[in-house]
This record gives sequence, structure tokens and C-alpha cells, in this order.
Amino acid sequence: MKYLFACLTAILFTLSVSAQDTNAAGSAMPNSIFYNRDNSPFSTYSIPQGKQSLIIFFDATCGHCQKVVAQMSKRIKELEKINIYLISQDEYRSIDYFMTNYGKPLLTKRNAKVVQDRDHVFIMAFHPKQYPALYLYGPDKKLQFASSSEKDVEKFFKLIKK
Repeated sequence: MKYLFACLTAILFTLSVSAQDTNAAGSAMPNSIFYNRDNSPFSTYSIPQGKQSLIIFFDATCGHCQKVVAQMSKRIKELEKINIYLISQDEYRSIDYFMTNYGKPLLTKRNAKVVQDRDHVFIMAFHPKQYPALYLYGPDKKLQFASSSEKDVEKFFKLIKK
């Protein structure tokens, strides 16, 4: 009986820890590892503090993702003061097609980086509701804004102007 009780307690503790809301305002940026084009690892731990950071999780075939990245690309000058990280689970040939057709202006910017989630860890770490998922973190790497709606792009631009 004691063994059963100990097992149940351990399971409940594990579930409560994993159920923490990473989409709540003020929550810390999860540590995750993604991959650069050359297969070198890129960790969210290496995202510098002191500047806002936008993380966009996208699927190359998602029409909503295409619209959001195209809208962002049209307003590239407004994005110069923040770090931008575009993350996809797609193969690089699909990512390249997506970026060339919808995010081409971002490809030449030093503050924008495209990485692959080949280990499929993003969903477990960030808990997006759907594609696209936008996460704006403050200079302290605490969440300021999260959305999965293309209608919230304007809200995002208002937040970075502050």
C-alpha cells in the first residue's frame, strides 16, 4: 500500500510540474535545442538578454503562417530593434521555399535567424495551440505576449513600439 501511495504521489508531482503554463505572461523562455543549417546546435539559452526576442513557430505549408511572415516582412524596418527566431519542424528545402516566398526580407537581416526543430521539442517546451505561434519575450527573457492568431500581428507591433 505504501508503494502504491508513493507511486501515485510521484505521478501527481510529475504531472503538476509538466503542466506549468509556459504561455503565461512573465514565464521564462524554455530552454530548447534546435539546429542551424550546418547541423550545429542552437539553444534558446544562447538568445541574448537586453533586447526583445520574437519566436515564430511555423509550418511551411500553413497558409496562416505564410500570411503572418509576409506581414512581418513588409514591416521589416519596425523589427530592427528585436531579435527574430523562426523555427520549423520542416526539412530545410521546405523552410527555404517558405522563407524565399514569404519571408525573403528577413533572410538578409542580422537580427533574424531560421532554425530547424528536427528533434520535435518545440511543442513540448512552448505548448503552442496551433500554427503559427508567436512568442514575444522581453529583454529579461520573460514572456510578454503569445498568440496563434494572424489577427494579433497588429497587437504585436504595438507592443514592440513601447
